[in-house]
Amino acid sequence: MLNPKVVPVEIVQAPVRTGNEILNIKSVCHGFDKTQPDQLVLDGVNLTLPEGEIVGMLGRSGSGKSTLLRIIAGLIEPTGGDVTYLGKPLDGPAKGVAMVFQTFALFPWLTVLQNVEAGLEALGVGAQKRRERALAAIDLIGLDGFENAYPRELSGGMRQRVGFARALVVDPTLLLMDEPFSALDVLTAENLRTDLLDLWTQGKMPIKSMLIVTHNIEEAVFMCDRILVLSSNPGRVIAEIKVPFAHPRNRLDPAFRSLVDEIYAKMTARQSDEATKKGLELSSLLPLVSTNLMAGLIETLAAAPYHGRADMPEIARTLQLEVDDLFPVAEVLQHLAFAEIREGDIFLTPPARVFAELGTQDRKTMFAEHLLRHVPLATQIKKVLNERPGHRAPRVRFEQELEDFLSDSGAKETLDAVINWGRYGEIFSYNDKTELFSLADVES
Repeated sequence: MLNPKVVPVEIVQAPVRTGNEILNIKSVCHGFDKTQPDQLVLDGVNLTLPEGEIVGMLGRSGSGKSTLLRIIAGLIEPTGGDVTYLGKPLDGPAKGVAMVFQTFALFPWLTVLQNVEAGLEALGVGAQKRRERALAAIDLIGLDGFENAYPRELSGGMRQRVGFARALVVDPTLLLMDEPFSALDVLTAENLRTDLLDLWTQGKMPIKSMLIVTHNIEEAVFMCDRILVLSSNPGRVIAEIKVPFAHPRNRLDPAFRSLVDEIYAKMTARQSDEATKKGLELSSLLPLVSTNLMAGLIETLAAAPYHGRADMPEIARTLQLEVDDLFPVAEVLQHLAFAEIREGDIFLTPPARVFAELGTQDRKTMFAEHLLRHVPLATQIKKVLNERPGHRAPRVRFEQELEDFLSDSGAKETLDAVINWGRYGEIFSYNDKTELFSLADVES
């Protein structure tokens, strides 16, 4: 443990940026194999990563963050653009690039030591050298004493430490992290973040730069020197934010909280503006949000202390929700005219305040009215069922129509969402076994 009297805080900072370029990404695109030219996961992404910097990528599901990370790791090729690593075009997995995944991805039949050694063995490192380097990485990451333990004996936090040790043991220049803390409980994640930052600021790790994908805005502000905000469908960089705070950072500092609020506002502004201007179309991508979550958020916002208005970072902390949890619920409520999102705040509309006071059946009736008024796909399904003599229609009839505009997974998720909402509002019935819509209360 460092003695603060011996090593002043001013010295314990992230490595000084030398200007040496580790990574350069120019106009990178990646798309689906679709007839529609606009079906892109990533579109024109640019990124430069110099030595001595931690960069975070924030964005909703569908923003292509994980896809971009795998392109940088050399695991997949972009369909357009250029990726340069240490001044050379990237051609497959590059030496000096290591990755830590969200899932621990350990070999359950190997001990901690053997798991950490596995990457070195694949590189052809000799047994003695392999053992020395693995033990050093295990000690560095705080797992000494557990060398002979198996993954089943470890907590989630300890298993993720093994993942970090396995990445660090190959002496990487660039460390890529794909939501490395999201599978951990709050306290364990915080402890591991802090330990990793301590190693970084004290210069104890071989890495020169880090690139982290996260859904957690506070995590990005806590860890990163610079944050890229990506839009969704397709992923584009819509904002680049410099984080001006030195490490260690105080989450309760007003300036820290202000920056978190600013990022929430940036991430909600674009979607909010688009929703307000044109509303949903028949082919609009919809997230699979349960009606229980919608009703729960309405009830929470209607009650004290919010009384119909809440700061999104505050409500996220209160409900322990991250971007990918809170934003889809809030945006669906906005599409349904139950909420408005402005500058990082969420407001209940007058109908939502009424909804919060209603009983179960009256809520269903009101929800059905808003669904048919504001979601064209729900209206289309009801129209087709009304027009057909048997008042039935196969799922494939609507799914194929969506697949002309959305990815296969996007079409499925959108249709599943509307099925969920239509059932709740009792607009139609759906039999998952026969994959048939109908107007009957019970489909045999």
